[in-house]
Amino acid sequence: MAEISATSFPSSSSAIALRSSPNASLRSQNVACLKTTSSFQELSVRQSQLVGNALATSHVPATRVCKNQAIRAVMSGDGQTLVAADSAPRGKLKKVVLAYSGGLDTSVIVPWLKENYGCEVVCFTADVGQGIKELDGLEQKAKASGASQLVVKDLTEEFVKDYIFPCLRAGAIYERKYLLGTSMARPVIAKAMVDVAAEVGADAVAHGCTGKGNDQVRFELTFFSLNPELKVVAPWREWEIQGREDAIEYAKKHNVPVPVTKKSIYSRDRNLWHLSHEGDILEDPANEPKKDMYMMSVDPEDAPDQPEYIEIGIESGLPVALNGKALSPATLLSELNTIGGKHGIGRIDMVENRLVGMKSRGVYETPGGTILFAAVQELESLTLDRESIQVKDSLALKYAEMVYAGRWFDPLKESMDAFMEKLTEKTTGSVTLKLYKGSVSVTGRKSPNSLYRQDISSFEGSEIYNQADAAGFIRLYGLPMRVRAMLEKGI
Repeated sequence: MAEISATSFPSSSSAIALRSSPNASLRSQNVACLKTTSSFQELSVRQSQLVGNALATSHVPATRVCKNQAIRAVMSGDGQTLVAADSAPRGKLKKVVLAYSGGLDTSVIVPWLKENYGCEVVCFTADVGQGIKELDGLEQKAKASGASQLVVKDLTEEFVKDYIFPCLRAGAIYERKYLLGTSMARPVIAKAMVDVAAEVGADAVAHGCTGKGNDQVRFELTFFSLNPELKVVAPWREWEIQGREDAIEYAKKHNVPVPVTKKSIYSRDRNLWHLSHEGDILEDPANEPKKDMYMMSVDPEDAPDQPEYIEIGIESGLPVALNGKALSPATLLSELNTIGGKHGIGRIDMVENRLVGMKSRGVYETPGGTILFAAVQELESLTLDRESIQVKDSLALKYAEMVYAGRWFDPLKESMDAFMEKLTEKTTGSVTLKLYKGSVSVTGRKSPNSLYRQDISSFEGSEIYNQADAAGFIRLYGLPMRVRAMLEKGI
C-alpha cells in the first residue's frame, strides 16, 4: 500500500511525504502539486508506471485543513483505488477482521471501517450449518463492499462436537426453555476470528452486533479471553446510523450493493442447532406467530398422522448413533433436524431476560436439539443416582447462564465441563423415542450401566429388599418433623 500524507503547518506552508509499504505494487510515484485556497486544500496525485492496470490521475475531493491537522490519502494494494480520509478520525488501525454475513449491517460496516479507521478490512464468515444459500455470492458481496478478501471456514463439526455437545451433556437450558442456539455459536465464531486475525496479521476485530443485544458481549468476552491485545470495534455503538433505513442510505452513498429493501420482516439467526425469529409482529408478546414464519419445521397440525419411532445411541453422555448407525456429530444433528422438522418438533415461543437488562421475545425452532435433549436426559434416569441428578440439574442452571452471557472460556465454566464429563462417563446406552405432531415421547431406554434393578423394584418378593426395613427408615427420616410437632404440642 502506498500512503501519501500531507501536513499543514502554522505558517500555512505544506509538506508532502510519500511512503510505500512492502506490498505496494508501484515502481515510482509522482506527486503533482498541493493547491491551497483560502479555506480548502486540494491534493492532486498522479501515479505512473504501475504494475498492472494504470491509473493516470486521481483527484481527492477538497478537504478542510486546520492547524497541525494531517490529512491522508491511501492507495489500495491493487493500485486502483485512492481513498482520502480525515486522518482516520476514530484512530488508525492497520487491518481489521470483520464478522461478515453479507447482510445489510455488515455490508455497510466495511466502508465505514475504512472511512473511519483508515484500515484494510478482511471479512470472515463461519459456516456453522446455516445453509448453503447464505454463503452463495459472499465473496463478490464482500469485495463489492470494499473488503480486501473474504475468509470462509467450515466450523460445523467443531461447533457441534465442542460447543453443542458439552451443553447437551450439561443439560443447559436457559430460563426453562431456550436451548442456547445463538449463545453456543458466538464463541466458536469469535475464536475463529482470533485465529484469522493472527493468520492475516490484523490488529483489530469487528462485529455487527447492536448495543442492545447479548451477542456483543459473547463476541467480546471471547476476544478478551483468547487475545486481549486485539482492539475491538463495534460500529453500532459508535456510528450515527440509527436503523435499517439509515444503513440503506449509507450503502447507496458508498455504492455498496444491499440485499434488502427498506421493509424488514424478521431478524433471524440460523445454524445447525436452531433457527431464531425476532422482530416485526413478534415484538408484541400478545401476537401469535404467523404460520408461514417457520422454516425448519412444519406446523404440528400438518405433520404426518402416523408416529415415527427412532433410537438414539449414546456414549458417555453424548449421542453417537441414529437407529443403530454411527454418525458424526454434525451429520447426526442434521438428520434429526430433518426428521424432527417433518413432525413439527422443537418450536419454542418465549420472553427471555437479556443480559443487558431488557426483556425480549423470540421464537425458536430446534427440532434435532429437542430430540437429543429428551434422549440424553432420559438415559440419565437409568445411570445417575438421585444426588447426582440433583447436583447436575442445579449446576446446569449456572452453566446455561454462563453460556448465555458469553462466558464460554471462563475457568468456572471449564471446571463445570470437567465435572459433567466425569459424572456422565457411565451414561451409555440407547433411548427409543416416538415423534408425533410436535411431541417427543420416550418409549424405551436401556444401558449396560443401568442402576435400575428389576429384581429389586418389582412388586414381587426380593431377597435384597425387605419391606419391613422401611419402618425403621421412616422413623429416623421423619424424626426432625416428629420432634418439632412434639415441641409445638408441649409433649
